[in-house]
Order: sequence, then structure tokens, then C-alpha cells
Amino acid sequence: MAKTYASAGVDIEKGDRFANFISNINSKAVSQGLGGFAGGIEIDPTRYKKPVLLSATDGVGTKLIVGQQLKQYDTLGIDLVAMCVNDLIVCGAEPLVFLDYIACGGIDESILHPLMAGVVTGCEQAECTLAGGETAEMPDLYKTGDFDLAGFSVGMVDKDQMLPFKDQMKAGDVILGIPSAGIHSNGLSLARKVISPEDKTAMTELLKPTIIYVKHMKSLLQTGNVLGAAHITGGGLEGNIVRSIPDNLSIKLTWDWDLPWIFEKIRKDGQIEESEMRKVFNMGIGMAVICHPDKVESLLSKAKESDFELHNIGVLS
Repeated sequence: MAKTYASAGVDIEKGDRFANFISNINSKAVSQGLGGFAGGIEIDPTRYKKPVLLSATDGVGTKLIVGQQLKQYDTLGIDLVAMCVNDLIVCGAEPLVFLDYIACGGIDESILHPLMAGVVTGCEQAECTLAGGETAEMPDLYKTGDFDLAGFSVGMVDKDQMLPFKDQMKAGDVILGIPSAGIHSNGLSLARKVISPEDKTAMTELLKPTIIYVKHMKSLLQTGNVLGAAHITGGGLEGNIVRSIPDNLSIKLTWDWDLPWIFEKIRKDGQIEESEMRKVFNMGIGMAVICHPDKVESLLSKAKESDFELHNIGVLS
């Protein structure tokens, strides 16, 4: 019979050391107030006329298994941040704070340290603050080496700038796309059934982190020409773009952009129908933006000026 918390599988001292490790990470993205009961940041209310607070939460899904198989954990934290902050920025909301939740069978610094390094990198890329988090040791729920991640982010936007502007959209409006880095963090339950764990090249490709599109979108939003945007996650392009357009409009995509090789490998090796591929994966486009036809050039110019790719991928009809 267990006589101490440690003999029951929970090591408070290790947990405290891990908390200290996080608070000592040298990054402007890490709050100096870590370790308290709650975390936050100061907000300048003069920046907003009618501020709206938006929040988002998500995880990394079974991509964690790919990281475990490759024993590479540093990019998973970037994925975690990306899945939350990308959902905020498509609403026009600037991500302000991020919190993480790690559930595990026990504190394993060889896993948790690179995980947190990735979270901090993600917060730096998203220009937000890691304001707090929680690490839960649950040895009766998780085996040694097992872990799960959840992320939570809060952002702010002025009410009159909150996307999408569905009432301004009409047939003929253009859909522009920002390329993905590959599969990102969706469809891994299918991809892992197709890609052999022995294929290290393909497995490494699956582990590429989700692009954080906050800076991309901030530059496009500065033009005032964005009507709506969609973070392309589970459900594919059509399934996500439809969430940002009015019910009386539909989506017509060109499907003529360059497709990352990993998608063709998944399709071919798994003998998967093209319709299923398009329903499950982002197919090379991680972020979609909607604008009026006469505003396309301004957005393309802004993307070029900001050094990222932006392509015409379809129209509303």
C-alpha cells in the first residue's frame, strides 16, 4: 500500500522543478508571474472602442504519437499554440495570452522540457504571452512516457473589426490561400494508418509543425480588405471556409496549387479517394482569406511585402 504521494506515483519535487524550469526560460513570451494561482497581462483599453474578448482551445491529437515514435517533442508545443491562436486571428482577434495543460504518467524532463520549449517558441511566433499552465501527473490514467496536451488562448478585437463580414460578401468574391507546411495537426489518425513507422522521411514530414499565421494575418488585416478568413483544420478546405461565409453562397476551388508531396504519398499508399483526402486534410493550404475581386492585388502586394506566399485558390458563387 502506498504510504506517500511519491510512492503512489506523483513526485511533487519533480513537478516543482519543472515549474521552475518553465519560469526560468529566457523569453519575452514567458510571463514573469508564472507560479501563482492565475496569470494575466495588462491591457491598454485605449486601443479598443468596443473590445470583444475571444477564447479558443484545442489540442494536438494523435500527432503526439508520431512525436513519441520519433522521440522528438520540440515541435509539438508549436502545434499546440498554433491550433489555438490561428483560430483567434481568423476572427480578427490579436492573441494576447496562452495557457497549456499537460497530462502525463510522470514528470519526464527529457519529454517535458522540449515540449515547453516548443510552446514558448509558438508564443514568440504568435506574439502572445505564456501566462500560465498546469502539469498533471496521473500515473493511473497514463502509462510511463505517455502524455496529452491541451492549449487555451485569449485574444481581443474591436467589435466592428471582428471577422467575418458575412453581410458584405457576394458571389464573385475571391478566395486566397496561404500555403501550409504539410499535414499540420489534422488527419493524423488516418495518415498514421497509411505511413509506415519505418519510413522515417515520411514520419518526419508528418511531424512538421503547424504554421502560426498570426503575423501573416496581421499584415493582411492592416489593408482593411479582408472580409473573412478560415483556419484549415479537420474538415478540409470546404468544411472550414463554409463556416466563414453566408448560407446563400457556396465555394468553388481551383485545386490547381502545388500540393506537398506528403499528401500524394498518403493518397497513393492508402488508396484513398480524392474526395476523402479533400475532406480530411488541408491539401497544402493552411489559411484561406476572402476579399472582393478589386482588392486582390492589394492583398497579394501586402503578402509579397511581408515575405509570404498568397495564391488565388477560388471564388464564392
